[in-house]
Amino acid sequence: MIRNFYKKVAAGIALFTVELIFVWLLFIACVVVFFYISSQIVQGDELGVDEAAFDFAATIATPSLDNFIKVITFFASRQFLTPAALLLVAYFVFIKRHRWYSLKVPVVALGSITLNVVLKYFFDRPRPIVPMVEAHGLSFPSGHTMVAASFYGLLIYLVWHNVKQPVLKYTLVGFLSVFVILIGFSRIYLRVHYATDVLAGFAAGFMWVVIGIYILRRMERYSRKEITPVLMDEPVTKE
Repeated sequence: MIRNFYKKVAAGIALFTVELIFVWLLFIACVVVFFYISSQIVQGDELGVDEAAFDFAATIATPSLDNFIKVITFFASRQFLTPAALLLVAYFVFIKRHRWYSLKVPVVALGSITLNVVLKYFFDRPRPIVPMVEAHGLSFPSGHTMVAASFYGLLIYLVWHNVKQPVLKYTLVGFLSVFVILIGFSRIYLRVHYATDVLAGFAAGFMWVVIGIYILRRMERYSRKEITPVLMDEPVTKE
């Protein structure tokens, strides 16, 4: 019995270590990718990956794929993500009753949107010419991609920590990961963003998820610390 207990504890520590290492590697990779691409944008260099991505999208373009891509990109639009985030907050407030999860959703979502606006005005990169759909504002980094990486990245985090059935957990994580990639590709396919806009959006979005969750988890742990009051010993009366 005791041996099995220690085995479970050791397995849990090992899993946590692997998860922590993966998160840090992802964070470092995102930092490197974002700063490399942004440095090229600031210098005004043209990256071949942008034209190569447009050329690839043109070779696979069909009317049916056009419609599919427009549906995919809708799931990163303000019209979808705003009510989706509100429903998720309501779920954690009224059903799950987990106030810290209910805080993670608006912090990650609103923080990602705010950071994206700041970055767009800082880099001031115009959008590609001749887009397939109407698009406004600046180009770098991609807002759809960055917000999608943040929101669906948060969903991946919630699934990983709350879904206990392994097959369902890995299926949902895989589906959400592929879905985020498709959203990024949809922005290139529709010619409203360069590939470098999308890659930087992925990097900045995932960075913000890691930072936001880390800060909120630290706050949650701090709030759970209980301060034991020092009570005066009272004399015990015997009957």
